[in-house]
Amino acid sequence: MDESSPPQVNEPRTAPAPGPVQPVEGQPRSERPVRGIGRRKFLSWGWKALGIGLLVEAGWTTYDILNPRPSGAFGGVFPAGAVSDYGDGVVQYFQDGRMYVTSSEGSLVALYQKCPHLGCRVPFCESSGRFECPCHGSIYNIRGEYIQGPAPRGMDRFPLKINSGAVLVDTGTIVEGPPRGVHTAPTTAKGPSCIGSTGQPGSSPGPSTTESPGMNMESPGVSP
Repeated sequence: MDESSPPQVNEPRTAPAPGPVQPVEGQPRSERPVRGIGRRKFLSWGWKALGIGLLVEAGWTTYDILNPRPSGAFGGVFPAGAVSDYGDGVVQYFQDGRMYVTSSEGSLVALYQKCPHLGCRVPFCESSGRFECPCHGSIYNIRGEYIQGPAPRGMDRFPLKINSGAVLVDTGTIVEGPPRGVHTAPTTAKGPSCIGSTGQPGSSPGPSTTESPGMNMESPGVSP
């Protein structure tokens, strides 16, 4: 080795700067990661769900209106027994329903207990087979049709329907009674009146204080 030659220094090699990675030909690039449901799609689904809910609620409400459930109280649909309970000429009183259900010549009628004159409760007289108001003497046949007295019309009614053999009365709907002169059932008394002498049609006899067989005479008063 020549002593006059300068010593050699091993300098560190510098690594080349990394360049862009080139994909291998024929290999697909990795796709972007899938994100959650977009805001627009989420809102769209929410409005659809709300619309379906409203439709279901509307359908259920309509069903309840068209098919009311018996409530057993006045102002709602009142169960009045079975059709088989009503033979011809049967009259049943329902205190909680404030009504009578009568059977005459094959049809049922639900009658409001209030007299259309001044609102007294009108009892049914078993001996005469008629409704007789003890307050002012108005008389009606078994179907609540006006016969005589100061009442302006027949007894008011409730809509009645039969569902699977059960008698249901809508006491929340009052139907005005038939006008004077309409008779679809007999008007002649079967026997003695429960309020005494009734006079001629159109008269207004005073109430009798004597209790007669076949009728529970109560103190005259306005019925609810």
